[in-house]
Amino acid sequence: MHVRLSSPSRDIVETRTLAVRGLAARVRPDALAGEEPMEIRAAGPDQAPVPVAVTMRTPGHDEELAAGFLVTEGLVAPGEIAGFELGDPAAVARPDNVITVRLRSRFDSTAVATRNFAATASCGICGKASLDAVETRCERLGPGPSVSRDTIVALPAALRAAQEAFEATGGLHAAGLFDAAGRLQGIREDVGRHNALDKLVGAMALADGLPLATAVLLVSGRVSFEIVQKAAMAGIPVTCAVSAPTDLAVEAAERFGMTLVGFLRGDGFNVYAHPERIALEV
Repeated sequence: MHVRLSSPSRDIVETRTLAVRGLAARVRPDALAGEEPMEIRAAGPDQAPVPVAVTMRTPGHDEELAAGFLVTEGLVAPGEIAGFELGDPAAVARPDNVITVRLRSRFDSTAVATRNFAATASCGICGKASLDAVETRCERLGPGPSVSRDTIVALPAALRAAQEAFEATGGLHAAGLFDAAGRLQGIREDVGRHNALDKLVGAMALADGLPLATAVLLVSGRVSFEIVQKAAMAGIPVTCAVSAPTDLAVEAAERFGMTLVGFLRGDGFNVYAHPERIALEV
């Protein structure tokens, strides 16, 4: 068992835990990744906020998460985002667990009703429309960059070196954005890998950096359909992961024209879709 201590930070929470190693046991300090719900709402001018989704996330970069979610789910164009509002302190204990994205034009609430969002940190967006429906919202990706084998195999070490919260807790996923030469352009961490990607895309959207037509994405863990969809919506042509893709992720990558790399470990990897962007010559 562990005893939770107060902490000024909510992304990393200090604790004391009973550590058992063989026959020895001792109480020692430890750190846990924070996890709290956040409700995302959207509203246009003079429009009441429309609840869109609730996601379990690691607190931090919440505006980016809200923006990235709306963009990668095809609900809002990046240029439509005008600002953000937190929840009412008189109504909720943690106002930043409710965030409203203010838009330049009216938000179409019927899109939410037909999508049936139910976001969690473990499975992404459940009850999603079919792949055919997603494809209608996502343009096929352009040619993108040529990326060398050496660049691909060097990505995991570069991502891990930048994972400050993971280093402290061991409990967070990461999404890292690289250029074609393997230089890190941005990184976000979260208990949910799809949240980490939304935060990263949200940061780029708010900086007017979309589409990411020459970027390479690396995510920790596996690649689900949601990751491929979100990356495609951001215009990312090459997506890599340290673990396996799902069959629907591969099908989506094939349809969207995305290079999909999995099992990126050591000096090897598998290319599941569109290998033409990977330069294998030495």
